Amino acid sequence: MPACALAVACVTSFVLLLLLRPQVAGDPAQAKALDAILLWNSLAPRAAIALVSGAALGLAGALLQRILRNPIADASTLGIASGAQLALTLGLSFSPVLTGVSREFVAFAGGLGAVALVLALSWRRGLDPVTVTICGMIVSMVAASLSITLVLARGEYAMSIHIWGAGALNQQDWGGVTSLAPQLAAGIFVALLLLRPLNVLALDDASAKSLGVSLHTVRFAILMLAVWLSASVTATVGIIGFLGLASPTVARLCGARTTRRIMTTAPLTGAAILLLTDCLTQLLGPGFSDLAPTGAATALIGGPLLLFLLPRIHGPSAITAKSPGALRRVSRPALALLLFGALVLTMLAAVLAVGPTDGGWKIAVGSLLSDLLPFRLPRVAVAAAAGAMLGAAGFIIQRVTGNPLASPEVLGVSSGAGAGLTVTLFIFAFPSPPIMVAGMALGALASFLAMVVIARRAGMSPEALLLAGIAISAFCLAIIGMVLAQGDMRSYILLTWLSGSTNRAGALEAWTAIISLSILTAPLFLMTRWLTILPLGAGLARSVGISVTPTRLLLAALASLMTAISSFLIGPLSLTGLIAPHLSRLIGFHRTRDHLLAAMLLGAGLLVLADWLSRIIIYPYQVPVGLFAALIGGPYLLWFLSRKETRASP
Repeated sequence: MPACALAVACVTSFVLLLLLRPQVAGDPAQAKALDAILLWNSLAPRAAIALVSGAALGLAGALLQRILRNPIADASTLGIASGAQLALTLGLSFSPVLTGVSREFVAFAGGLGAVALVLALSWRRGLDPVTVTICGMIVSMVAASLSITLVLARGEYAMSIHIWGAGALNQQDWGGVTSLAPQLAAGIFVALLLLRPLNVLALDDASAKSLGVSLHTVRFAILMLAVWLSASVTATVGIIGFLGLASPTVARLCGARTTRRIMTTAPLTGAAILLLTDCLTQLLGPGFSDLAPTGAATALIGGPLLLFLLPRIHGPSAITAKSPGALRRVSRPALALLLFGALVLTMLAAVLAVGPTDGGWKIAVGSLLSDLLPFRLPRVAVAAAAGAMLGAAGFIIQRVTGNPLASPEVLGVSSGAGAGLTVTLFIFAFPSPPIMVAGMALGALASFLAMVVIARRAGMSPEALLLAGIAISAFCLAIIGMVLAQGDMRSYILLTWLSGSTNRAGALEAWTAIISLSILTAPLFLMTRWLTILPLGAGLARSVGISVTPTRLLLAALASLMTAISSFLIGPLSLTGLIAPHLSRLIGFHRTRDHLLAAMLLGAGLLVLADWLSRIIIYPYQVPVGLFAALIGGPYLLWFLSRKETRASP
């Protein structure tokens, strides 16, 4: 029944698209000729590329899920698509000739490198689904940050990379179809030849080996096939989000149970889903223009699907031992904090005075420093205050959830702030900064509460929290991507926010950051008892007289507001909220008050350093500070996940 409904929906939407398409005005003979050209050189190849791309991604998703025994594996969650995008960006930036000769090969190399990194980081944990997915999403984020940084470094406008990356299916000829269709046919043929090994891979490794299957050889061959299919689609039409995750799931809902049926049904469901989505984006768009790039529209499927599959994911605990440095303690924390404060102040003075010029490096003193202060001081103040607020927000979230991997960025709170900004831009044509911050705060709080509610239904384990946060983040980023690709004033505002550059910071932004930091973090030092007891469990907290739900709501509201203001000032990507509390614990600060203050100081220092590096790394161009900080934080998180033993510690 679901299969019939999907088929009828596809046929109906395509017929409506044919009947309602705009008619060419003018001379009847010329109009008929132009209409035929548009039909056979634009509309028909677009439908064909949707079918072929959807089928290729559906097959790739089914293969990846089978060989990894992971129900949430696909090109998006394993970093394949973002790795292919990064490789193509590198090729276009430094060797356009190579990219023109074989875009598929360049994309394949990038996708294979990304998935190899993900699997290497997850290998010590037995490739359990949670760790693989988290590593894949972080690799995707770092790769996307590098892609945008490369575009900005080459002096090009960043909107182009966002629109291409959103997966537009617009076609002007049949070149994409003729290029991708033979690869799909070859992939289906090879998959059918590998049906027996694929059947055996459904068993555990010992049983598969006893039946004579060379596990590593078969897995490598199937992995290469899946990466090739996914990367070829990315090279042809851009990133089509989460379709490889959706297709096998829909195939199972349609009744496919055996390996043969899944391998044949998943490509069909992938083709149907992508065609249906593409037809709807055209039918629902204003003036028959696309409502959004089709890849961004399919990405809306990812969040709900991950949440749907969350209770079905089982595997070894992804967080099972102490976080780094849990046994180390600072003997004199007050003195250490004073030294940290002095170090941050020294860093502030250094970044204000030192910088590159056309004639080389220069230390500004005297009148030159006075002339530069109106430009440098506001952005340094914004970076420092935003970093301190993110450090405090990450500290709160880690304490409330009892999860060392929790942070505003990883749990989707920053993305929720972006979704709140998007909704605010729809409600108000030109919202003022206070209204924008209020909308972002509401979006961040809604995302955090939704993540906690969903994770509680799955047992409130650290793994459930992380996957729920990733799902919400994927959904929010898809909403942002759909609006961003429109190219109107709302897109410009969102792009400015995504860039997160501090080069436009003035006195208003600096005072906003400083006052917000003072007002929002001061109450935290009066709540240290709550923050000490909450990680020990709700039962113990209630036994000592703490009202758990109101306390968590109040702390979540403070963390969300700090995240919203920081994201408004520096953009959504920094991972400072993750790194600062970790480094504080690694150094040896364990008392709640000391841990909080150290996290704030480290967050301030990290973002000030990232802002300074973003100004000098590709001088005279500037890298957005949020993206640069993410390039620092992403590798740290990947290192933490690659450790064999990691456990939440209060």
